[in-house]
Amino acid sequence: MSLVEQFRGLASSLPDVWQSARLRLIVADERESARAAALLGPTNPGQRGRVINFSSGRRGAGVGPDRIRELLRTLDTEGIQGELELVGVEEAAAPADSERPTLAGAWDEAVATLPPDWSDLYAEVELTSSDYIEPGALRLSPLNPTRPDARPLFRFRAARKFGYGGSPEMVRRCLERLDEAGIRGELRILNVISDSYPAKTQGPVWYAAGKVI
Repeated sequence: MSLVEQFRGLASSLPDVWQSARLRLIVADERESARAAALLGPTNPGQRGRVINFSSGRRGAGVGPDRIRELLRTLDTEGIQGELELVGVEEAAAPADSERPTLAGAWDEAVATLPPDWSDLYAEVELTSSDYIEPGALRLSPLNPTRPDARPLFRFRAARKFGYGGSPEMVRRCLERLDEAGIRGELRILNVISDSYPAKTQGPVWYAAGKVI
């Protein structure tokens, strides 16, 4: 198996959040070790006999995987054979809670992009775990949310001045309650209506999948 193919197999086994990976190449013919180390020069490798240690990294942590493949392809082209091993891997540190985007902050950003005369909207918040469904429903209850399917997802309406749905301030407060409880998720605005004037009704009537929402 070529070195590029070996690297591709190792890379596919890395966790999604990997930041750096330590690799070891054991050259089949020791007489080619020095040449192999020279070709891997951009990785600043360490060589001892047939063993060459080097690393790859992402997000500025080292030589990227695409460049590693190019270097290994050069070794393959020159007929240098060997066995590639994964020695260790480091994962990117999880962001601190203060760095995580909040649902209340997402609401502020979403509202800032709406037309200034928006009157009604339909939105959803999808939580990151089904464990959050019950506590999430409790904290969102003032918005009278609905669940369209088995996903940990809630949909709700909001009205800026009058009509069906929670006020922008109430929506933000409910999302803050999720943040305060450590409940994570993603907010999406699905539909927006501007400058509506209900006649003999409290607000616009929307249909989704044949049902009134």
